[in-house]
Amino acid sequence: MNIKKKLMLITLLASSIYSVAQTTKSERDEIYIQTIEDDKEPDKVLHAEPLYVDLIRDLGARKGEKEWNLGFGLTDNLKFDSYEALIEYEWAPMDRLGLEVELPFTFYSPVSDTGEELNPANELNSIKIATQWSFFVSEPMATSMALGYINEFELSDFRNFGKPFITGNIYNPFFVIAKRWGNNFHSLIYTGPMIEQHFNTNKFHTTYDVNTSFHYMIPGTRNFIGVEFNKTIDESDFDMTIRPQMRLGITDHLLIGIVGGIPVRRENERLSSFVRLIWEPKHH
Repeated sequence: MNIKKKLMLITLLASSIYSVAQTTKSERDEIYIQTIEDDKEPDKVLHAEPLYVDLIRDLGARKGEKEWNLGFGLTDNLKFDSYEALIEYEWAPMDRLGLEVELPFTFYSPVSDTGEELNPANELNSIKIATQWSFFVSEPMATSMALGYINEFELSDFRNFGKPFITGNIYNPFFVIAKRWGNNFHSLIYTGPMIEQHFNTNKFHTTYDVNTSFHYMIPGTRNFIGVEFNKTIDESDFDMTIRPQMRLGITDHLLIGIVGGIPVRRENERLSSFVRLIWEPKHH
């Protein structure tokens, strides 16, 4: 066999292998998406959920779905480090409706000789209760939309715990729209105002959040890599934190999310990190 025929054979073989690999990749994607979307009621679209500002429940949630989350984070705030921890339970009591209860904690540690008395006091930040209703789910368009509401009962810190017990309230309505592009690329917008009421002064303070995220889901798996852009508008002040992230499936029901935080023009905050453990009990 001459060299020209050998090269043609090698090219044909390589092309065949690539074609098979691409077909297998596409088939894995289709099979995984079908396990979420097809042959089940009501309709549901597979979306990648951001890991830092997460959703109350999957968009298009189906009755009986539930999930436990444990979160752990560290933020460098120049004069002190803050450690956050949270425990969160979310469930769907009926189709398209998600509910959530969350307890977020923050602990502080000085990084210089500023003295402990100058640091914020450790605290259980609030008791958060939330609901989310997916009012639009389209499998042909691979698009979902939801409205939700989070209510946070702000609590006194541990130095003054119970004096009083509840110090304020945060009202947070929000809107979510998510779109999957093809089989693997995902985008999501999560936005709404946060209205904080301090009971001792009865004053209100409003900020507005616009969180956008983009993810690439690894073919045939629940694993993804992506980024969140968490943006806050406070009157004339604008803050943004970029959060690169990845999610890995450990077992069929246990996942881990790893998030970095890179602030953009924040005066007192430097790099941060966050880890989320996600356990989804089996449901019928």
